[in-house]
Amino acid sequence: VQLQASGGGLVQAGDSVRLSCADSGRTLDRYAIGWFRKAPGKEREFVAAASWDGLATDYADSVKGRFTVSRDDFNNMAYLQMNNLKPEDTALYFCAADRASVRNPTSNQYEYDYWGQGTQVTVSS
Repeated sequence: VQLQASGGGLVQAGDSVRLSCADSGRTLDRYAIGWFRKAPGKEREFVAAASWDGLATDYADSVKGRFTVSRDDFNNMAYLQMNNLKPEDTALYFCAADRASVRNPTSNQYEYDYWGQGTQVTVSS
């Protein structure tokens, strides 16, 4: 698995952004996918995750109802659709792959085996 996140940028509060996570190793369908973020001065935190088949998902309370995680295994891609963005969503966003908890995605970042390099999302008020 070789992950690369993209799609970040500078947006205004209330806008929508879709982040993409590409797997150049073309084995993404064997892993659960997680999205995490790190804001300046804060620890990296869980955002969302999806099982290997996309049927099971989990979200941080702060993003429930606004963010949606999805995957397109045919194209070895995962996505994080972010709607109604808020300034507190400003962070460096990472995608990660977990080979163990494929059916029940975990919010525990230490269980993820592979990480992308991150893409910056900045939300202005």
